[in-house]
This record gives sequence, structure tokens and C-alpha cells, in this order.
Amino acid sequence: AAYAEGMNVLAHANVGAADRAVDAETAPLRNPELYRYEIDIPAVAELWRRGSVVASWLLDLSAHALSVSPKLDGFSGRVSDSGEGRWTLLAAIDEGVPTHVLSAALYDRFESRGESEFANRLLSAMRKEFGGHDERPAGG
Repeated sequence: AAYAEGMNVLAHANVGAADRAVDAETAPLRNPELYRYEIDIPAVAELWRRGSVVASWLLDLSAHALSVSPKLDGFSGRVSDSGEGRWTLLAAIDEGVPTHVLSAALYDRFESRGESEFANRLLSAMRKEFGGHDERPAGG
């Protein structure tokens, strides 16, 4: 998920190209001409993949998915769950074991069922690359 978040930041780095109202959130964009970047996301994924001493199979899979479809157009960003995460959290609650990261991951899956955001499309692509997990349609 951290890779997806990082790639999402890069995917939105060209914020200066869009017209936006200036408010508290966009204050740094008072000079939008300074925020116009065209970042090759698949190339960045490949650089991260090969430029670190920390190997990551998920980053390898992400880089492959991005090389096939740089905008991940074939993914809606809807991350399905099999129920195992729910079962694990219920068991953790029963045992009184804190599972902050697991619960956050499950809630992120729930959140993914709304708007199609780039980060969620990348998570869906990683699941497809990792274990052939196809996206399920809403209600499925």
C-alpha cells in the first residue's frame, strides 16, 4: 500500500496544469507554472525497483503492471476482500490483540469501493499481479 500511495503522489504531481481556486489547501499553487511535471510513473517504478537494496516482489509486480498500462486503465480501483481479513480482525478482537495495520488495510479496501483513485487501481493491479486476483464487480 505504501508503494501505491507514493505512486499516487507522483501521478498527481502535475497539479499546476489544472485550473484551481486558491484556498488554504492550494496556497502553494499560487504560482501553478512552478508545479507542472510530467513524471513517467512506469520509469519511476523501475528505478525504485532496481535502485534500492531492499527488494520487493510487490514493487516488481507493480512495475510490471505499470509497464503494461501506465494509467492502469483496466482497473477500477475496487479492491475486493475474501473475508479472511474480517475473520482475522474478529479473532484479534476476541483475543484482545491489537491489529492496527490489518484493520487499516481492511478499511482501505472498504474505502476503495467508492471513487476510482489511482492508488486503489495500483493496489488492484498488484493483487492481479501477485495472485491473479481479478476485480469483482460491485455486489460480487
